[in-house]
Amino acid sequence: MEEGSLWQQWSMFRSLLAILQWWGFNVTVIIMNKWIFQKLDFKFPLSVSCVHFICSSTGAYIVIKVLKIKPLIVVDPEDRWKRIFPMSFVFCINIVLGNISLRYIPVSFMQTIKSFTPATTVVLQWLVWRKYFEWRIWASLVPIVGGILLTSITELSFNVFGFCAALFGCLATSTKTILAESLLHGYKFDSINTVYYMAPFATMILGVPAFLLEGNGILDWFQAHPSPWSALIIIFSSGVLAFCLNFSIFYVIHSTTAVTFNVAGNLKVAVAVLVSWMIFRNPISPMNAVGCGITLVGCTFYGYVRHMLSQQQPGTPRTPRTPRNKMELIPLVNDKLEGKV
Repeated sequence: MEEGSLWQQWSMFRSLLAILQWWGFNVTVIIMNKWIFQKLDFKFPLSVSCVHFICSSTGAYIVIKVLKIKPLIVVDPEDRWKRIFPMSFVFCINIVLGNISLRYIPVSFMQTIKSFTPATTVVLQWLVWRKYFEWRIWASLVPIVGGILLTSITELSFNVFGFCAALFGCLATSTKTILAESLLHGYKFDSINTVYYMAPFATMILGVPAFLLEGNGILDWFQAHPSPWSALIIIFSSGVLAFCLNFSIFYVIHSTTAVTFNVAGNLKVAVAVLVSWMIFRNPISPMNAVGCGITLVGCTFYGYVRHMLSQQQPGTPRTPRTPRNKMELIPLVNDKLEGKV
């Protein structure tokens, strides 16, 4: 009994530690990206995304090939182009749109809009893939949509371009999650193997546009900035932390239950909003804070409903593709940007 109690305490401590380090990496990456755009005046989101992809490719290679911490999931060369490449393209768009939105709108507003992803996923599956969802799923989306509307209407630093980038980022995240069901069928990717295969493709896709669209601007910035080398260290450090974020996702998935992961994910958004406000002091009206709170509560309720439906007994009508386990409750790579790569 005493051994069982000690093991239970250790499991709880490990889960808490996993959640805290996941929060730490996630919030740090978001704040650093915003700092790069706002304080360092490095207004080049394509190049920042490219740096993140390069660092993530390198980190995944070291973890899998050098340190051998994670086994490599072997993918046929043909499948790399027919399956992985299309996923990498959507994955690249998702990350870029997230960084573009961070350039134009506050972290608090961007994070709240990204919480709209469950709604866009359900609507896309219903409209494009003609999938049926129980009324409880639709009902759980009401507070998410209502909270987003309230937050958008009352946002004091509203920017149309940043808002659209964040909203289309939600669509990209939903598309990536849905496409993964068909394109990656037969491959059980974790976050590290996902980065290992997708980040190099994303670098290849984004490298040329970043050079053509932002190359001259970066040269001008380098000459005008008082401390360009220190700033570059911060930019590349954000790339290293972006990879660490993906590694932390792998750790937290294996240390928590599906319900805990869902609740912790929404609390993480609240932590990011609070920390960003403390650092950047962007104005937040009381109704804006209420809208953000309603959205997060709605996301938690949505996750709870999905989990309850997944626990239905065999033979009970269930929502198509309701996640059967915690690995299916999240996208292949976190992009709330979570999780930014």
